[in-house]
Amino acid sequence: MIFRPTVESDLDRVLPLIVADPACPLTADTYRARLADGEYRPAWTWIAEDSPGGTPLALAVWWGAPEDSRPSALDALFVLATDGTDTGRIALAAGLLTAAHAEYARAGAAEPPEYHLLLSGGQHDRPDAVAALAWREEAAFRAGLAARVDRVRYEWTPSAGLPAPSGRLLFHPEPDDEVFVDLFRRVLPGTLDAASRKAAERAGVDGAVAQAREDVAFYRDTMLGARSWWRVARRPSGEVVGFGLPSRNHAFPVVGYLGVLPGHRGCGYADEILAEITRVLVSAADPERVRADTDLTNTPMRAAFERVGYRADAHRVVLSAD
Repeated sequence: MIFRPTVESDLDRVLPLIVADPACPLTADTYRARLADGEYRPAWTWIAEDSPGGTPLALAVWWGAPEDSRPSALDALFVLATDGTDTGRIALAAGLLTAAHAEYARAGAAEPPEYHLLLSGGQHDRPDAVAALAWREEAAFRAGLAARVDRVRYEWTPSAGLPAPSGRLLFHPEPDDEVFVDLFRRVLPGTLDAASRKAAERAGVDGAVAQAREDVAFYRDTMLGARSWWRVARRPSGEVVGFGLPSRNHAFPVVGYLGVLPGHRGCGYADEILAEITRVLVSAADPERVRADTDLTNTPMRAAFERVGYRADAHRVVLSAD
């Protein structure tokens, strides 16, 4: 079996592999569009073929920002039913992912890109979706993506409205990045967000500030929202209780980050910070929708989204190396 990245002339051989699938919303039109704007690239699109120039049997598509030199996430994985069973499908997919991961490692990647599987709202319990997810997860596990986090994608639209400010918190922009470095460091203890918790565990006490600087740099330099949108939340007395980072990705305005400091959690401040984030995005971008993700197990944050008018519209499974 040959596992290789594609070249431009492979396009007509790649597109037939992109089929309707409950665990992968990618369409041929979306693939073409993202290929045109640099989010997908031939070198980040891998195929498996049983002989040089033979019919492709499997396809893996990685995503990255147009300015990136390496992909950030695996977006899609398709395999023809080689022997009519998931056994053959899993083996072929695992081989394809393993080959690509090895190439990314040679190019300098510290670990394989995460694999993001998006299932539309209500689909994740359907038998066909469960089956489509299961073989992909097993293939990813064999290729080194052994950790799983389930997340819920939320969406706000103008028809939901927004609660008026209560006056309990005052919000202001803060141009000093060091203020946000300190806030990121201070919100890590006890966080319910799996990605933040993993970052904190990796950093340890000595590395907490360095991790906080990385977080600030990511939202400032990688995300597309304006730095001027960031807000610090204070009580009228001046005491800081948290912060919010309105932002946007390549497709939509998003709730970039929301943090409430330990000692102020459980007071309903997350609702007010979330509402302010949304107000900033509405004022700056007049969006048709705002999107956000949170962990399935983060029930306080999920409740805050629902109270502010966000509605769950998709289930995201994130598979990573650890």
